[in-house]
Amino acid sequence: MKKVFAVAAAIVLLCLGSLAQATVIPTVPVGNPGNVGELSGSGAGGYGPDRICGSVGYTYNIGKYEVTAGQYTAFLNAVAATDTYALYNTEMSRTDWGSGITRGGVSGSYTYSVATDFINRPVNYVSWGDSARFANWLHNGLPTGAQGLATTEDGAYYLNGATTDAALNAVSRELDWRWAITSEDEWYKAAYHKNDGMTGNYFDYPTSSNTAPGQDMADASGNNANYYTAPYVYPIDSGKCTTVAGEFQNSDSPYGTFDQGGNVWEWNEALLYGVSRGLRGGSFVYGDDYSLRASTRYDFYPPYDYYLIGFRISEAVPEPSSIIALLGGLGMLLGLRRRKA
Repeated sequence: MKKVFAVAAAIVLLCLGSLAQATVIPTVPVGNPGNVGELSGSGAGGYGPDRICGSVGYTYNIGKYEVTAGQYTAFLNAVAATDTYALYNTEMSRTDWGSGITRGGVSGSYTYSVATDFINRPVNYVSWGDSARFANWLHNGLPTGAQGLATTEDGAYYLNGATTDAALNAVSRELDWRWAITSEDEWYKAAYHKNDGMTGNYFDYPTSSNTAPGQDMADASGNNANYYTAPYVYPIDSGKCTTVAGEFQNSDSPYGTFDQGGNVWEWNEALLYGVSRGLRGGSFVYGDDYSLRASTRYDFYPPYDYYLIGFRISEAVPEPSSIIALLGGLGMLLGLRRRKA
């Protein structure tokens, strides 16, 4: 079956042509479907409403890294020549607290660029709505055009202009999703589960450890992250508040993700207190290891951009029958082309 997946992926890339050269989201697989969850929240010694987290009944892929400024810039250039739903925040242009993304031109012909040393750092100043629109764009195959139902307003989420607290909190993931903002369980499992079958065994921190991470940029021994802790000095990377995706090369989660602890808080789909969306993982400042713990559930209002917040993406894994059908359809297409030739 692995060979079927590989062949399908190769054929799809060939057929997509130039699209395959656009935004690429590296992912890692998360298996062990049906694993047991565990309690998170104040009842587990952390923060937030109590909930059993981490149990996922299906196999999925998750972003190996947070969505980067380079990937988000490609998104803006594709759909934000007229920025109808404010996907760009001018604070992104900052090279201290921001993402190094600048905008040129006038509405109707806006263009976007990103500073070279920010391409592989996480994007920030993104709302939950911005993140959902990015997911829709991926779901729809990286289209170019105005922000509408074919690009950003439908796909994994039916947004259709949703920008308010109430409207964004009413949005839910559609059953046929291909790419989406991580659910809280998807995020939690990838970050903390010990990847040891269907168990409920979890680490306390997303660096495959039960000990609070350090801040060692060399990361020779692992268990490090970009967050605010003793000796309480930041930034730790040459004047830039965020670190490059995967900087802490020996501090990945059991499933192979990076920076689920520190760098920027990451949106998830959870609805907390009925008025806000979930955040996980802590950031380069604001809080210490408490923010990185599995027991901590934070939240924020979904229309708002903030310098401490970014996001990560989940990818659906097609059922084997879908892949076989795809291969059959592509085979017919190739056969028709041969006949015409």
